Parts: sequence; structure tokens; C-alpha cells
Amino acid sequence: MHPKHLPGRLPATAALTLPRAALPLLLGLALSGCTLTPPASTPQLVDGQSRRYGSSPLAEHTVASPQAGAAGITQHLALGQQLQPEWWQLFRSPALDQLISEALHNSPSLAAARAALRQAQENYNAAAGTLEYPSVSGQLGGSRQRQTLSGSSPSDFNVLSAGLNVSYTLDLFGANRQQLQGLMAASDYQRYQLEATYQTLIFNVVTTAIQEASQRAQLQATREMLTAAEQQLRIVEKQAALGAVARSGVLSQSTLVAQTRAQLPPLEKALDLTRNQLAVYVGKLPSAGGLPEFTLDSLHLPAELPVSLPSELVRQRPDIRASEALLQQAGAQVGVATANQYPQISLTGSFTRERLFLGGVTAGSSLWSLGASVSQSLFDGGSLRAKKRSAEAAYEQAQAQYRETVLKGFQNVADSLRAVSADASALQAQADAEAQARETLQLTEQRFRLGAVSQLNLLDAQRTWQQTRINLVSASASRYADTAALFLALGGGWWNRSDDIANPTPAAQAKP
Repeated sequence: MHPKHLPGRLPATAALTLPRAALPLLLGLALSGCTLTPPASTPQLVDGQSRRYGSSPLAEHTVASPQAGAAGITQHLALGQQLQPEWWQLFRSPALDQLISEALHNSPSLAAARAALRQAQENYNAAAGTLEYPSVSGQLGGSRQRQTLSGSSPSDFNVLSAGLNVSYTLDLFGANRQQLQGLMAASDYQRYQLEATYQTLIFNVVTTAIQEASQRAQLQATREMLTAAEQQLRIVEKQAALGAVARSGVLSQSTLVAQTRAQLPPLEKALDLTRNQLAVYVGKLPSAGGLPEFTLDSLHLPAELPVSLPSELVRQRPDIRASEALLQQAGAQVGVATANQYPQISLTGSFTRERLFLGGVTAGSSLWSLGASVSQSLFDGGSLRAKKRSAEAAYEQAQAQYRETVLKGFQNVADSLRAVSADASALQAQADAEAQARETLQLTEQRFRLGAVSQLNLLDAQRTWQQTRINLVSASASRYADTAALFLALGGGWWNRSDDIANPTPAAQAKP
């Protein structure tokens, strides 16, 4: 019931002079479930007919780069197709599947998120037991007493008593219901936070494995280039000994060898740091070892990319659902603050039985009571109204934060889709550049042996090829990482999962 539909707020003296006939009316309102606060609404920010995430239409497929190998395949974007919950299996890497299974089983961050959810659920259960049901308490006591009357000897006797007390506060204006709704929203928030932690953990493992594969490929390419440069140095040294080239040519080639060798330690360091990070993600110490090694060749780029419709995204991203839960919680607090301005009605009842044992005489007595009370703040200095305004401001803040979360979520998807398309084109360009640089180096080496070009031309060709190889490896890894980022941006497919990650069974934990 909305405030404007109520017959009017009770006067300040109502708690003291409530007419007898008014009590049945108030009880009737309580039993009818009257509430003073409308339910919190979620802003509608997405056009249900829209099929775009960015300003331009979604391309149906990416460009192909056959010369780039497995990373250069064409990826088809399937708008409206559902994403499978085990999206990491699309990379078709048994080692990656096993590593993610270990991470989901051992991750401390996931265990902490599960515990936070259980805490929120038990907070709701504790409040529900207090607010939804009457409070019933029992008491049992016994005492030995002595009575001394004038002119008589003292008399000792025993007293045993047992009692039962019942109390219940009627939820006349919905304060209890709103409080429980707020606690339920807090539980929903923790559930979606758990889902976000789950998806982020998987994404981190996948992208770290891709990063390791990229670093391993760069390290291998650098070592191969160092071997080639050392072989060329030996040729130049022989030519210098025969007087075919100047001593400066040897120094220039030696410099290239030293520069290439200097690139190895940073790459080896980066690879070790990545392996350490991967160990922590799966809940192991960096010294534990036993992690699989990843290469770009061991990963398969998914050829089909399911893309949810924009109208479905707000129900699929855990961060948006978590922000919506916070909005519902803030709305419930407005309801609580509003209801607290109105009278509170409590019902009480008690029954006590006493029995006295004096010599051979036994006597008993009983006492019962039923009561009702109405309480209303007479003067609080505007505190209750201020609390309501504060709750309304918090609700407006939650609305703004929800809108921001939705906007950022759509930006995240739009950015990921743009990266998938742009990085496919970038890989094509890098593959062409690497092929041309490799061919140029081969021709330059041949002409150098014939004395047709200088040592400087050869060094330039070697440096160019070296850089294009590294760039090609980075561009290849970007396509794998872009795919994982898109799957995460779309929510990870958790809504299609049948198991409960909040209470996983051992079999579900072991499932890759």
C-alpha cells in the first residue's frame, strides 16, 4: 500500500490513547500485508531490439592469415548463439583443462568467495528466524527458602517454577519484509561476486598460459636468431682474415650477436615470473613444480565465437547482476527507513506455573497474561526523516553505479569485439612483414657472400627480420587472448551450467 492510500498518519499521542476499536483495524492491515514502500525498480538501459554493441555493425568473420599458422584462421562471429559454460575447452588443450580444474579446486580466492556467500546466507537465515516467527522462550527455576514468623520456629520450603513467554512484532508497515529483502539482496550480491571470481580465475589461468606460450615462442625465436647471428659472425671473421671485409664488419656483427644475447635474460626472467603466477592461480607454491608447459602450437584458436544479443547481456554478466543486487538492497533500506517512521505493534503472552513444597503440604499457582502494545516516536529531532533521506540518497547512488556498470559492461564487449577483428588484421600484416623480412634477409645474405652488398645492409636485414619475428609471435598470442577476453566480457556462459559452484561436489571439482 502506498502512503497516499493510508487513512492518515497516527497522531503523536496515539501510542498512549489508542482507541480499543482501532486495534482490530491495525491487525487487519498487518494481516493484509500492507507496505509503505514500492519495490525497487531496475533501470531499463538497453534497447531490446538492438543487435549492436558498437557504433558499426558486427562483422561476420575476421580476416585469415594462412602464413601465420594456427593463429591465422578465420573466426566467425555468431550473434545470438549461446556460450558454453566450459568455454576454455574451446582452445582444445587437455593441459589447460587440467590446470583450470586444479585452480577451481585449490584457489584461495574462490574459497574465500564461497565463504562470503555462506556468511550472507546465514545472516539472512538468522534474521528470518527472528523477524518472520514469534520469539518463544522458556524458563525453569528452583529455590529453597526459609520463612520465620513471629512467635514460631523457622520453616524451610522449596519453590519450583516453570514459565513460557511469547512475543511477536507485527510487520504492519513492511519493515521486516524490507529488511529481509535487503539481506536476500546481499546474499544475491555475494553469489554473483562468487561467479565473477570464478570467471576471473579461469580467465587469468587461460591468459597466463597464453602469455607463457608467447614468451616461450619469443625466447625460442631469439635463441634461433642468436644462433644465426653467431654463424654469420664466423663467416665474417673468416672473410676478414682473408681481407675480403674490413675489421669494422666483424665488430658490427659482434655487436649484433651481443645485443641478441642480451635479450635472453629478460625473456627468461619474464617466463619464470609467469610460471610463478600460474602456480599461485592454481593454489600451489611457485616451488611446487609439476605445471605443464604451454606453447602456441598446443592451443587451438576457436573458429566459432558465440556472441550474446545486447538485450541478454545485462542478465549474463555477473558484475551487472551484482550491481543490480546492491540496487535492490539499497531500495530495501529505503523501505525500512520509511516503515520506521510509523507505529510498531507488538503482541506478548506468558504463562507461569509455580509449586511450593512445605513439609508434607504442596501448593501450586498459575499466572498467565496476554498483551499488545503500540509504540511511536513522539520526538526524535528529525532523526527518522533524516535516515529516510539518507537511504534515498544511497538508492540514487546505487542507481547511478548500476548504470555505470552496465555502460562499462557494454564497452567491455564492444572493445573485445573490436580487438578480435583488429588484431586479426594486425596478425595478417605482421605475417606479411615477417615473410618479406625473411626473404629480404636471405637475398641479402646471398648478395653479401658475393660482395654485392655491404655489411651494414646485412645487419639492417638481420635486425628487421629479428623484430618482425618477435612481433609475429606477439600478434599471434593476442588473438588467443582476445578470444578469452571476449568470452569473459560476455559473462562466461555460467547461466548454462548445471552444477552449483557455491557447493561443488568432489566430482564437479575434479571435472576438467
